[in-house]
Amino acid sequence: MEIEGTIVFDLPLQEGVSKAGKPWKKKEWVLETPGMYPRKVKFHVFGDRVDQMRFELGKSYVCQCDVESREFNGRWYTDVSVYSARESGMETPQQAAPAQNQSFGAPAGGFGAQTGGFGAAPAPAAPADPFAGGDNNTDDLPF
Repeated sequence: MEIEGTIVFDLPLQEGVSKAGKPWKKKEWVLETPGMYPRKVKFHVFGDRVDQMRFELGKSYVCQCDVESREFNGRWYTDVSVYSARESGMETPQQAAPAQNQSFGAPAGGFGAQTGGFGAAPAPAAPADPFAGGDNNTDDLPF
């Protein structure tokens, strides 16, 4: 699976020793996806890859990951494990913010200038009455 976004949080390194006596380490970050409805995704890198993969706050990355859910004591937990990543060419959210504000469908005159609310569709025009008489009525049917 592939996920793209900007690093917004750098969480502390976790280290320990397994029951078998082997040392382990895990590093976590939070990535925010682009788009109209951005999502925050916490992912981790485990083992030797912690030393190989470095992510910087504010930079964008495309990450290849495995997503797995597991049950423990009646509750479900989901892990996003990144095994490969590359820097992306997309802008950070701060740079893209001015362009995003114009894509929500609001009228150019400001908040609710003509529609009565942010992003609300204008009221549809009343349909013409097909039974109304008029000079341009060329139909000769009586009904």
